[in-house]
Amino acid sequence: MEYQARYITEDIKLSSYEDKFFKSDIMFDQHMLVWFLSGETKIIQADATYTFGKGDIFLIPRNQLATIINYPKDGEPHKTVVMHLSTETLKKFYAGKNINPQPQKSPKIFLFKNHLLLESCLASLIPYFDMENIPEDIASIKITEAISILRTVDQEIDHVLANFEEPGKIDLADYMEKNFMFNLPLEKFSYLTGRSLTTFKRDFKKSFTMTPQRWLTHKRLELAYYQLTEKKKKPLEVCYEVGFENLSHFSFAFKKQFGISPSFLVS
Repeated sequence: MEYQARYITEDIKLSSYEDKFFKSDIMFDQHMLVWFLSGETKIIQADATYTFGKGDIFLIPRNQLATIINYPKDGEPHKTVVMHLSTETLKKFYAGKNINPQPQKSPKIFLFKNHLLLESCLASLIPYFDMENIPEDIASIKITEAISILRTVDQEIDHVLANFEEPGKIDLADYMEKNFMFNLPLEKFSYLTGRSLTTFKRDFKKSFTMTPQRWLTHKRLELAYYQLTEKKKKPLEVCYEVGFENLSHFSFAFKKQFGISPSFLVS
């Protein structure tokens, strides 16, 4: 994979993937505002799948789990401008404002298609990626501008951006049943369910009577079997969507559990 990134600051970057595709399972620690210059991205969450392409602008709320698959398209690389809206920056922005955000159970991804103000704001960043001596305060100015535009475009967005609470303790079994397909460290799952790692493992054993690693593998393979037999998806597509990192490991584990290879079910 040929990956290139240029930065104005650590919160604003221009990223480009030249390879066939790039896949990762991510927990977003910060809100991310993304503008597509070229290529395509599929974002798979527990309850929805999104596809974004050239010209799209979208905001991914923090503390969300997702599988991200990036593709080049039409002979062009996967290329995006990404702006992180950190908690620290947002606290400064909202300081003194009379905002009482309502907790959102599962914040959606916000799509701003063909929005001229947002596109103008993000497009104005492009020249700075080629500069050696970037004005010291340009990043904070542009981030403030972007937040102000977002609030104008969608008045409900304050409930997401101005909410600085950390995840509280929630029903572990329900959460894991909905999010088992994301291949993340157990530390991330424990944080998102409001637990220490030790408490997470203890509560998990009580709920499922087996270790997290064993249960996760079993659940992912069950989902893979369903996707192959009922949805008629290809093994490579299923492999990445259910939480495996490569096709060979997926095929080995699948055959071990079901006695047949994934390719046999679609041949």
